[in-house]
Amino acid sequence: SRVVVYLLLAACLFPDVGYTGVWRKLTAGLRRSAPARPSASGLAQARRRVGPAPFRWLFDLLRGPEGATPGRTGVWFKDLLVTAIDGTILTVADTSRVRTDYVKQAGNHGGTGYPQVRLLALVTCGTRALIDAVFGPTTTGETSTVPGLMNSMRTGMLVLADRNFDARDVLTGIATTGADFLVRGKTGRHLPVLARHRDGSYTSRIDRLPVRVIDAEITITTDHGREQANYRLLTTLHDPDRYPAHQLVSLYHERWEIETTYLELKSSMLAGRVLRARTTSGVAQEIYALLITYQLLRTVISDATYDTGIDPDRGSFTIAWQAAR
Repeated sequence: SRVVVYLLLAACLFPDVGYTGVWRKLTAGLRRSAPARPSASGLAQARRRVGPAPFRWLFDLLRGPEGATPGRTGVWFKDLLVTAIDGTILTVADTSRVRTDYVKQAGNHGGTGYPQVRLLALVTCGTRALIDAVFGPTTTGETSTVPGLMNSMRTGMLVLADRNFDARDVLTGIATTGADFLVRGKTGRHLPVLARHRDGSYTSRIDRLPVRVIDAEITITTDHGREQANYRLLTTLHDPDRYPAHQLVSLYHERWEIETTYLELKSSMLAGRVLRARTTSGVAQEIYALLITYQLLRTVISDATYDTGIDPDRGSFTIAWQAAR
């Protein structure tokens, strides 16, 4: 069973190779010992026997804000660990046993393409390490999935999120954990002005939750010209002297680190491939294996950049992944 765990993790390094090919790579250094040469069906039976539970346990053991040493450059904002939440979609095999839990995208002619899984993660922005992750069918929306991450939020953490998470229950739930948030707000929401601050922000409330509102005009300049957009940010950081509006507007850009996390998972590691598993239990097993392998690589990068003065998110994920291969 221990070797089967290694096999599943190694498969995340070689998504373009079948399990028998992964086995050959895994045992290539043991040829003089004449290692076992199991068949494809034998490897399938072994994976089913182990199931997803050991992988969930291993993910729980490894997950966390790896490398988030207090004060580390690019990881903290003043006294707060900068994190982000967001969701993404993974595609899974189109088999009857998978479709019992995961559905295809709705279309004009019924479900189209492959069944899909919604993955939601809480990530440390400075290191892109996974603090927690949950997944399930796409029939459950992102905001309904967020409570599965709230046990990993705590005092001393700042959670960034896009405007899809500007929902009363989500914001109240995050605040209840003791964590602070900086979330892009929906411009159509009416927010009463309870007090104005010198930096242009103002105090308001969403239901019974007091929030600070920052309205900002963002200008993006590239070789192709300039673009402007109006952003409304909502935060529980109420002190405008300690947390000035212009600093929070700049900090919000860090939210995009979670998009890079998903790029590394789906493009660098999976190369856009459909997951291999052909059962719902196998899907859970494979997703946890993918998250574990990603977290291990992120830990290596964080360790390699420690005490070098290099921002840990500047370490190349692709180089680390290729080195692991």
